[in-house]
Amino acid sequence: MRASCRRLATTLLVACACAACARASAGGSAEPAPAPAPAPPVRSTPRANEADVRFMSGMIGHHAQAVVMAGWAPSHGASDAVQRLAERIVVGQNDEIALMQNWLRDQGEPVPEADPAGWRMTMGGTEHVMLMPGMLTDEQMQELDRARGPGFDRFFLTYMIQHHDGALTMVEELFGSYGAGQDEVVFRFASDVFADQSTEIERMQRMLEAISPGGGAP
Repeated sequence: MRASCRRLATTLLVACACAACARASAGGSAEPAPAPAPAPPVRSTPRANEADVRFMSGMIGHHAQAVVMAGWAPSHGASDAVQRLAERIVVGQNDEIALMQNWLRDQGEPVPEADPAGWRMTMGGTEHVMLMPGMLTDEQMQELDRARGPGFDRFFLTYMIQHHDGALTMVEELFGSYGAGQDEVVFRFASDVFADQSTEIERMQRMLEAISPGGGAP
């Protein structure tokens, strides 16, 4: 009887081993397949701060007007010193316009054109043009365009100081808004605008003081 039990056990062991080999050769596995890793949670990108968007959008038109003003220097008889300043403004602010447009595009926000007339926006189905702080009116732009030589220098420096002062106001309003300026790109750009244009205002004031009072002051 015990011999029969031993033979039965041996037979069962051999049968199990054969079945396992058959499964392995057919691509099966004796181990259960591991459970798939859970999918990572979907994270939505938070909307950009409203004050950041307003600052970057408005500053595009602000810079565009400065580029037009500075671009007149060679053709309007500006002094060498004013032409060098104007060239730096054209190069630097064109680069910054591209930065602001790219940032807005990355945020999925509308990207304004670089319009020297101001910030064009549509409200209630109607297009409006907003002059940002310090921007010149149409009359002031025409006055600058008519000037030549030392008169142009005086108008340019006077109006560009006004223009830069407006940019500083925009930066102060940005940093005074709740939650604004925390984005790294916006913070760095706004800080650079404040530092660079503050320095340029001081320089232009010294240049303006050095011009003869008879040079066509506004």
